[in-house]
Amino acid sequence: MGNGLFAARKLVQNRRKFKWNSDSYKRKMLKLWKLGPFEGAPQARGIVLEKRMVEQRKPSSGLTKAVRVQLVKNNIQVTAYVPGNKAIDIISEHDEVMLEGIGGSQGGSIGSMVGIKFKVFKVNNVALNEILKGKKQKPAR
Repeated sequence: MGNGLFAARKLVQNRRKFKWNSDSYKRKMLKLWKLGPFEGAPQARGIVLEKRMVEQRKPSSGLTKAVRVQLVKNNIQVTAYVPGNKAIDIISEHDEVMLEGIGGSQGGSIGSMVGIKFKVFKVNNVALNEILKGKKQKPAR
């Protein structure tokens, strides 16, 4: 087997080398989780550039309501889904929104929404849910 009396150095070298075959180890060492637009953060703030509709992927049909957002911290532009009935009408251009991941596997998109990885959950520092329920009003900036 080759685990002889003086094999310790070779065993350590092998272990160090084969660690890189593990996906979790590689991601951790190369800091791959910092590569996305949020740079590893759970949430990010941005300014709405435009409202748009995104067509859904094959078996589904319909238009997903989304906004194009420029992130404050690194000026990267992303497309974010606006959840809720008539929620797109609440958001206007130049509003400040808070984004979070949409919760797809490995930080990806969900279902038939192609290329959308983020969703809006706050508008001008007020929860989108509260505005939709009528509990709070959206403050003007």
